[in-house]
Amino acid sequence: MSLRHAVLGLLAESPASGYDLMKLFNASLASVWPATQSQVYGELTKLTTAGLVEVAAHGPRGRKEYAITGDGLAELRHWLTEVEPSGPQRHDGLLRVFFLGIVTPLEAQTFLLHQAERAARTRATLEHLEETAEWDEEMISVYGRIALEYGLRISAMQEEWARWAADEVTSAKARKASELARAQHKEQKGQKEEVRPGEGE
Repeated sequence: MSLRHAVLGLLAESPASGYDLMKLFNASLASVWPATQSQVYGELTKLTTAGLVEVAAHGPRGRKEYAITGDGLAELRHWLTEVEPSGPQRHDGLLRVFFLGIVTPLEAQTFLLHQAERAARTRATLEHLEETAEWDEEMISVYGRIALEYGLRISAMQEEWARWAADEVTSAKARKASELARAQHKEQKGQKEEVRPGEGE
């Protein structure tokens, strides 16, 4: 439901056409909650049907300007104050860390250093945004800067952790765990090869 509330939030600051809304979305929210143009326009239609948004003005070539309604503002306030954020439930990269003992320590280290470089690139992108964006006193700008700080801090933490983990997977303890896992896999494979067709039936 967050795309719905993202659109409501942008319209709560000021009315906008679908085109202007998409530009604002890409400039502010896309790094947190990416959405395609068709998704945003589709959500505008749903919000209008639900009475949370209304067409406030018509322009040339069928241009429509949308504004949040009283019900829409009430829904946005309800979401902000009474609905618990879901947060990320799945992390593909972190899931893989549990099973890095299957590969060699060098392969595990390479994977983790790649994650560190990826986090560093993310941070560099956010730092560039911080330096080049026109931060004014409007709501999306003020609170967007606060959200950006989260990205800066989390990407720095992710890079630091990944570099630490890259050292950990080459430790004696990690090497031993990896060797045991591979040896067990090799043993199981050998046992299967010893069983000829028809012998297990």
